[in-house]
Amino acid sequence: MRVASHVTAGFSILFAGAAALSAQTAAPPAGTVAVATVGPLGAAKVEGTVRFTQLEHGVRIDAELTGLAPGTHGFHVHEFGDCSAADGSSAGGHFNPDQKAHGGPAMDASHAGDYGNLTADATGRATLSLVSHRIALDRSPAGVLGRSVVVHEKTDDLTSQPAGNAGPRIGCGVIVLEGGPTTPIVKK
Repeated sequence: MRVASHVTAGFSILFAGAAALSAQTAAPPAGTVAVATVGPLGAAKVEGTVRFTQLEHGVRIDAELTGLAPGTHGFHVHEFGDCSAADGSSAGGHFNPDQKAHGGPAMDASHAGDYGNLTADATGRATLSLVSHRIALDRSPAGVLGRSVVVHEKTDDLTSQPAGNAGPRIGCGVIVLEGGPTTPIVKK
């Protein structure tokens, strides 16, 4: 009986450790919302909002932007939550925790921050709605809180490396938790 009690105690410790690890890596609850308020870079006039909503499986991204030239514009999550440089370079490169090649949102082998293109109408208004299974609304390796959304001047060709040949950055906004403080992730 003594062996059985040690085995039971061992399983209890193992289970408690697994539960603690699971709690640390669990996705935020469904319904958690983060927002990026996009403002212009340089002489651009782009502005708008990008909402991130945690779903049970994935994150829904809804963008509404104005002030764009009619046509398509590259749209990405970038690695740093810093929009201070006039050219947007302070936002760093595309968010790419898995070190994959650049591509489109429907491609398996692409950056976690690759969301293709927004299409602006004749008035300069663009919307986008999609679900990503590569990101989370937290600070985990796949987390986008404190990072930034960047809009580019040109079309992302979804193939050129490392960033789709989408041209200058014309809009940027830091992704923050709605209703709570979020410390931006900045280059060290």
